[in-house]
Amino acid sequence: MANTKVYLEIVKHLREMITIDGLKTGDKIPSERELSERLNFGRSSVREALRALELLGLIETRRGEGTFIRDFRGHQLVQLLSTFILQDEKAKHDVFETKNYIEMDCLRLALKKVDNRHIATLKEWVIKAENFSDDEFFHQIIEISDNHLFLRMWLILKEYYYSLDNQPVDYQRGDYLVLLEALGEKDAGKTLSAYGKLRNLSDFNDKY
Repeated sequence: MANTKVYLEIVKHLREMITIDGLKTGDKIPSERELSERLNFGRSSVREALRALELLGLIETRRGEGTFIRDFRGHQLVQLLSTFILQDEKAKHDVFETKNYIEMDCLRLALKKVDNRHIATLKEWVIKAENFSDDEFFHQIIEISDNHLFLRMWLILKEYYYSLDNQPVDYQRGDYLVLLEALGEKDAGKTLSAYGKLRNLSDFNDKY
């Protein structure tokens, strides 16, 4: 328990340090010795914490160069989910349902933060974009909602969903325009109803 507490404290302080220093994906983090001095923990404890973070895919060590922040998008967690945890059909359905819940919660948050500029930009993109996709649409909605935890969770669930050989559905662009119209009116009922129709959730009113 004591070792676990030390590890979690190191990870917490390391995360705070990355934020304070403004480090991004691809940036180099301080050496093990520097971290030990800066965080005031023993080098062996810091080494173990860094090793665990590397196993999770959050950082990578390049021989002769140092340790760098990785672009973490949940790939290792997706592998873990698909291999050991979410094997039965009920669990797979729950992934899709949870993804829906996150999208709806982000729509609720976006209702409070969206403005006419957002709506106009999204409408133009839906109509004209050659690379339009459902994933990119909701990625932008989640960005507007400004909840980074939801974004992380959604990315992981989305990747896992497609790892099951589920192909992206070819939704009609007009359905997204209806959704955006309701979002622009800041009408929660119409927005969630438009989402239910988009996802073809026949029992939407009962379940959501």
